[in-house]
Order: sequence, then structure tokens, then C-alpha cells
Amino acid sequence: MAEKDDTITETLIEFPCDFPIKVMGETHADFSAQMIQTIQKVLPSFDAAKVEMRGSSGGKYISLTCTVHVTSKPQLDDIYRAISAHPMVKFAL
Repeated sequence: MAEKDDTITETLIEFPCDFPIKVMGETHADFSAQMIQTIQKVLPSFDAAKVEMRGSSGGKYISLTCTVHVTSKPQLDDIYRAISAHPMVKFAL
């Protein structure tokens, strides 16, 4: 069996970069503010102006595209973990 090549990187993403994260949940007045606060716990410099919001056609769900400026894969992973653990979040992509 071939040995693992240590020059192969774990991700195809080059850091630092701006990375869009899509977050979906049920429509709630505080959803956007809660997601911004959750991201800012990991990335204090996150700018709330980097959030795009869309409602579903039926109005039951809301999706946010939060563009974060990350410097490493662990930092991006921490943001995903924090968002995914939030009780208002149905899923994050």
C-alpha cells in the first residue's frame, strides 16, 4: 500500500479567503441577528453587512448567505460547528 503523500492538502480552499455560508431556518424575527452573533463569537470582525437574506415562497423559512473572511480551515470549521449547533438552524451549507 502506498504511503500517504504529506504534500496533499486537506482542502482545496486557499486561505485567507471570503467564503459564503448558507444558513437556513424557520422564519423568525431574530434569526438574522442570532446568526450574526453566533458567527461573531468565532470571528469577532464579521460584518453584518455581509449577510444576504431571502425568504421562502411560502414564508415559512428564511435563508441567509453569510460571507465570512476566514484565515484557516479550523476557523471555518469552528464557524460551521457554531452555526450548526444553534437551535434555530435547520441546516448550513
